Amino acid sequence: MSPTVKLIRSDENLPESVHVVIIGAGIVGASAAFYLARRGITVALIEKGNVGCEQSSRNWGWCRQQNRDAREMPLAVLAMRLWDEAAAEIGADLGFRRCGLVYASDDEKQLADWQKWQDVAREFGVQTRMLSAIEATQKIPATKRKWRGGLHAAHDGKAEPALAAPVFASGARKLGATLHQQCAAYGVEFANGTVKGVHTEKGYIAADAVLCSAGAWASAFCHSLGVSFPQASVRQTALRTRPAPNIGEAIYTPDCALTRRLDGSYTLAISGRANLEVTPQSLRFAKPFMPMFIKRLKAVQISAGKSFLSGPESLAMWYSGKPDRFSQIRVLDPAPSPGTMRAVLERVRSNFPELANIDVSEAWGAYVDSTPDAVPVISPVENVPGLFLAAGCSGHGFGLGPGVGYLAAQLIVNDTPSVAPDPFRLSRLRDGSKVEVGPI
Repeated sequence: MSPTVKLIRSDENLPESVHVVIIGAGIVGASAAFYLARRGITVALIEKGNVGCEQSSRNWGWCRQQNRDAREMPLAVLAMRLWDEAAAEIGADLGFRRCGLVYASDDEKQLADWQKWQDVAREFGVQTRMLSAIEATQKIPATKRKWRGGLHAAHDGKAEPALAAPVFASGARKLGATLHQQCAAYGVEFANGTVKGVHTEKGYIAADAVLCSAGAWASAFCHSLGVSFPQASVRQTALRTRPAPNIGEAIYTPDCALTRRLDGSYTLAISGRANLEVTPQSLRFAKPFMPMFIKRLKAVQISAGKSFLSGPESLAMWYSGKPDRFSQIRVLDPAPSPGTMRAVLERVRSNFPELANIDVSEAWGAYVDSTPDAVPVISPVENVPGLFLAAGCSGHGFGLGPGVGYLAAQLIVNDTPSVAPDPFRLSRLRDGSKVEVGPI
C-alpha cells in the first residue's frame, strides 16, 4: 500500500509556454520549482501521479550530513541550510527538526569506518562525535546486543516525508508556478537539437528548458530522448507504526532504524536490505554497476519478477516506443516484502521493550534509484541545449532534496553554482571515468 501523503490541488489549465518544465514532482522537482519560481522564472511542474507519492514519501525522513560521501558534503551542508529556511519562507511546516541522529553498533569494522569519517566531518565543519560503549548504551538501550560504541550527529535531523514535497510544490505555486498532476510527460520537442517544449498527455507546453527529475523513471525517459543515463533501482520495504512510546527521534542500529514522526508514530526499516530485480535496464547497465554489485553483494538479493515486464525498467518501457507508456503506472507502488516486515518488527520488539506492543498502520515497498557510484546526477545533458537532469540520488535524495533542487535551478538559469557541480555531471558516467562507489 502507498504511504499517506498530503494531497494538494492541481492547476486546471496547462500554460501555453513557460521558461522551464519540470518532469517529476518529488522532493527534487518540487524544490527546484520553488527555487526557480522564487527567482521569477515561469515554471510548469508536471507529475504523472501525485506530488511526492513515490520515493519522496517512502524514505526514512533523515536529513543528514553524517557518513556521506565527501563528494556530496558541500551539497549536504547546503541542503541543511535550506531545510532550516524553507518553512519560514513557504509559510508551512515540513516537519524539519534538527533533532540529532544517534547510531550504535557492535561491529568493530563499522565503528572504524565511522571513526575514519571524522576526518570528512572536520574538513567540512560538521559537528559529530564518537560514543563510547557506555554512552551508546545510554542513548540506545538494547536487550539483544551489547554496543561497542556509537556516533552522535547532534545537528543533523529529520523532516516529514508525507509533507515535504507537497509543501515545496505549494510554495512554488504561491510564487507563480503551475502544478499539473495526473499529467505524464510523453516526450520533449527539439528544434535544431535545442529544447522547444514538452508534449504531455494533457497537451503541449512550449519551454526554453526541461528538467527531468523523474526518480526511478528518469533513465527510461532519457532513453526515449536518445540520452543514456546509467541507473538501477533496488526495491526496499518500510513500515509505519501507530503512535508509540518515545524512545528517541532518529536511531540507527545494525538490526533496524527508527524515525519518530510528527504524530508520535515510527517509521521502521532495515538499513541496506534490498532486492535488485533483473530487468532489461539492469542488464543494459550491468557493466558500469558491477563495482557496486560486488561491494554490496551481501546486502542485496538478486531476483527476477514483475519488473521485467512492467514498470520503469521493463521491456514495455524501454522497447515499446508508445508515448503513453509513461502514463500507464500513475504511482510506482511495489508490494512490501513480508519477510522484511516480519524481520524488522521482530527486531524492534525484541530490542526495545517499550515497543513490544507496537501496531503497524501501513507498510510499503519503494524503488530507490541509484547511479553506479551512488552519487546523484545534477547536470545539463551534454550536446542537448536546454535539457537538464537531476536524478539517481541513490537513497540520499530526501535529505539532499532541497540542495539538489537549488543547484539544478542555478544550472538552468546559468547562475554561479553554490557548490561545485563537477562531481554531479552526467558525463562522468559515460566517459570512462573510474567508478568510485560511495557509502550507502
